[in-house]
Amino acid sequence: MTGAPTASGEGGSSGTDSPAVPIHLRPARASDLPVLVPLLLRLKRLNEEFDPLLRVRDDAEAQALEVLRASLDDPKSIVLAAEGVGPDKDKVVGLVHAVLRERPFYTPEVEGVIVDIYLLPLYRRHGVGEYLLKEISAQLKAKGAGVVIAEFPSQNEIASRFYAKRGFRAITGRHARSL
Repeated sequence: MTGAPTASGEGGSSGTDSPAVPIHLRPARASDLPVLVPLLLRLKRLNEEFDPLLRVRDDAEAQALEVLRASLDDPKSIVLAAEGVGPDKDKVVGLVHAVLRERPFYTPEVEGVIVDIYLLPLYRRHGVGEYLLKEISAQLKAKGAGVVIAEFPSQNEIASRFYAKRGFRAITGRHARSL
């Protein structure tokens, strides 16, 4: 990011003005982990509601801490913290987690994969999701990604509609069954 986005979107990495959004987006820090872990767990539990094959493990809290901690130190990962503004100033209300992956058989050779996006319900439907998508896409592009991919449970119709409205389409599928 070339500057920290404000509630009005000024200073964003895309170089264009964003509509006013009720958040401030910044790189996550290790000190954010106690708040980011519960947000990530809320997302994973929501995924579980969409599909029983996504049942959350008993040790999910420890796993979330380890995944986020490792991602903060990984140059091929981006973790952003969304802070509220106004009365929620400095309160982390959402997160975005993305990674860069090589595509050995395809061009572009590097993809940016949005692994997790979660916002507390109060912050949804105010243009925040679109803003998060725009900012993470710009950061992934700046790190060399030539395509952005969103990974989410196929049964999650909310995510499917969100991404479809923004020009995303299915390019691969993962099919599973219990053993």
